[in-house]
Amino acid sequence: MKILVAVKRVSDPDNLNKIKLSPQGKIDATGLEPKPSPYDEYALETALRLTENGTNPKQRQGEVVVVTFGPKEAEQMLRAMLGTGADRAIRVDATDEALDGDVVARGLKGLVDKEKPDLVLLGYQQAEHESNEVGQMLAEHLGWPQATFAGAIQSEDDKALLVGREVEGAVARVRVTLPAVVTVLDKIVHPKSVQSKHTPATHTYADGVRFAALMAIMAAKKKPLAEMKLADLGVDPAPKVRYGASEMPPKRAAGVKVKDVKELVTKLKTEAKVV
Repeated sequence: MKILVAVKRVSDPDNLNKIKLSPQGKIDATGLEPKPSPYDEYALETALRLTENGTNPKQRQGEVVVVTFGPKEAEQMLRAMLGTGADRAIRVDATDEALDGDVVARGLKGLVDKEKPDLVLLGYQQAEHESNEVGQMLAEHLGWPQATFAGAIQSEDDKALLVGREVEGAVARVRVTLPAVVTVLDKIVHPKSVQSKHTPATHTYADGVRFAALMAIMAAKKKPLAEMKLADLGVDPAPKVRYGASEMPPKRAAGVKVKDVKELVTKLKTEAKVV
């Protein structure tokens, strides 16, 4: 199985409270360390589990290709992902300011046409603005089946996937034939969430994603990392969504203490206008 994993470099999601706004409404993330979106790390871990025997993860039973749309600096992230087990990496040269979900989806479509993967995996949303449109738009552009919000995946002889989709209060199990597009949740990296045809059913993974040791990252420098441009993928680089400005929410007024339930009901009717 050949899997294409789309990843994105974002400002450290654990410290987003340190982001500042300029008087012009521009976001200032100065000082925040760039990191992979954690949901995309879950997608990579899923791809690795689907293409290996979990008892011998150093031997890949397929091909995993990671791709990002970003500047030269994003190659450090790709090298780390190659160190965890991905076989190849592709960086499509772009800046965040020049991208929106549609540009990325169309760029991925052009890359899929070139690479011919059996499966495209993405995180179900991006950490910095929590949008989740790219996977759905990519599936539409390709005309492929899709499964979103995947918390569990079982490979059926690498010809189809049985996907456990997290829905409100339940899990919907859907079967998608390959090739397909799947977006994953954090539950996908639980010990038994991914079942590959190559891994014994008795095998249990460690909870969470794997990390590359320094030696593995150094060795990954020998793995292929290609650079492309949006024009190479036949994509019109003009985004449809343009950033305007941001503003902080208004400060909330202080709460009011009431002496009893009767006063509370009165205030709800007269001041809060609750019917």
